[in-house]
Amino acid sequence: MHHLYILTGASRGMGLAMARQLLASDHTLLCLSRQISAELDAEAQQRGARLIQWSQDLADSTGARERVTRWLTDLNAGDFASATLINNAGVLPDIVPLPDVPETQLTNALRVGLEAPMHLTAAFLAATRAWVQAGWQGPRKVINISSGLGRNAMASQAAYCAAKAGMDHFTRCCALEEAQQANGARLVSLAPGVIDTDMQIHLRGSDAGSFPDRQRFVDLREKGMLSSPDEAAARVLGWLDRPDFGANPVADVRDA
Repeated sequence: MHHLYILTGASRGMGLAMARQLLASDHTLLCLSRQISAELDAEAQQRGARLIQWSQDLADSTGARERVTRWLTDLNAGDFASATLINNAGVLPDIVPLPDVPETQLTNALRVGLEAPMHLTAAFLAATRAWVQAGWQGPRKVINISSGLGRNAMASQAAYCAAKAGMDHFTRCCALEEAQQANGARLVSLAPGVIDTDMQIHLRGSDAGSFPDRQRFVDLREKGMLSSPDEAAARVLGWLDRPDFGANPVADVRDA
């Protein structure tokens, strides 16, 4: 039997690192990204992993939900020992005060960073709940990749902070709902720490006049405080194996 994983934002950074680490002969991995990786396909073939890649713009959040719902509905639940959704995709708009963020960027950041995770979580929970009602007993887990910026406000980051704060809180709500269900899913909104990705480059390269905290991100890199994407991915995926997964629906990889 296979373990089923659905992962968004798998084309670069920590998302790509997680996808690579999830390529195993007893795994089925569905990746939703704007770009499909030929390199990832090749690695999957070498390892005997079942990989499906969809080119999917998550700004079309309802379209992504419908597509995932149809796919899960067509699967044979008996083929899987477990099912996991990892909402990793996010968008960082221009690092400027809210009135100066272009309208299209603001809308896109909220759709990709908050609407899409909510829609995909709803699709995943509904489809796998039907599996449970039909007798399937495997564990169901959701990891929403959050951020310290969802828990601590920062100037010129309103859209990103709001999306991550919303992700934390809807995870809490869903965890309460699932606790009332037979074989309910366990959910965690997990902050992965500071990672050496394109996002950090964007933050360090921003205009100090528009972004008062720019130097903080420069210092993180200069002091060697950034995790590599591979290290961060391993910590996030390792969280899935914790016996207390879901006990705290809002967590940080640096928690004990």
